[in-house]
Amino acid sequence: MAGLTTSPFRLLCLEHGAGLALTEMVSAEGIRRKTPATMAYLESLPGEAPLGAHLFGHDPEAFAAAADALRALGRFSFLDINCGCPVRKVTRRGAGAALMKEPDRLAAIVRAAAAFSLPVTVKIRLGLVPGRPLAGEAAAAAVEAGAAAVFLHGRFATARHAGPADHAPAFGLSRTCAVPIVANGGVRDGSAAAELISRGGLAGVMIGRAALGNPWIFEEALAARSGGAWTPPPAAAVMETVARHLEGEIARTRRRIGRVYPGNEQVEAIACRAFLPHLSGYLRGRPGLSDLKRRYFRDVATAVEVLREAEKLLGL
Repeated sequence: MAGLTTSPFRLLCLEHGAGLALTEMVSAEGIRRKTPATMAYLESLPGEAPLGAHLFGHDPEAFAAAADALRALGRFSFLDINCGCPVRKVTRRGAGAALMKEPDRLAAIVRAAAAFSLPVTVKIRLGLVPGRPLAGEAAAAAVEAGAAAVFLHGRFATARHAGPADHAPAFGLSRTCAVPIVANGGVRDGSAAAELISRGGLAGVMIGRAALGNPWIFEEALAARSGGAWTPPPAAAVMETVARHLEGEIARTRRRIGRVYPGNEQVEAIACRAFLPHLSGYLRGRPGLSDLKRRYFRDVATAVEVLREAEKLLGL
């Protein structure tokens, strides 16, 4: 979700029923050093709450400094420590999923971050490789050190996001841990999220990629959970959301990197190109989407062009 869980997207999800949102992964060391590029990831918009800062790193002292800085900002409800990212450039530094191999270090990080008032949560996976589960040990270390909740992605790190997710361990943790357990991974629609909750034991379900281009998934989940009816938004409502979302992404990009470019054209093009994963979600299943994706980076560089293509595929 790096590059995708930006403030305009998070605000849409919260408005459509998400119980909380998380920033992109942000380096604890970068926050300690207050590097401008890192601090830009912590941007939030009015109404964006409850919001957690999603941190990665390996050094307990960096997490302590980051927690202190984030408390001072006053815009975050909690801090989340990433122990699940499988990307090599993260794990080779001992961060992300690699932290699950070091429960003592994970405990030290949780303890250091929790010393600064904000609740601390931990996001983990089943383990690094199949046949060697580490979730139980990692969760126990985090909870003993003061973690307020655990998010468990039901895949091993080597699977990344491929294949079905196994949520049985999350239900197991819910019976042995004294803190809320939230299941994550493979939840493709609101009905699947509601079905997991209906089994009892879980405090919630985390939805990631399935929300791309579909912030309404949270409304769908809430309706399914309550037994109520839910109707997908009409094309006009989807189009209105696409336009609002893209406008927010362009404004965000201009705030972050506009100073680097003499005019607005390049900034708009960068934002429009980064918007493709979201646009693909909004237009999922529409005839012509595959063709649009093939020529997107060649033919689409402005908001007017993006919206024109969206209107065409939505039949408006």
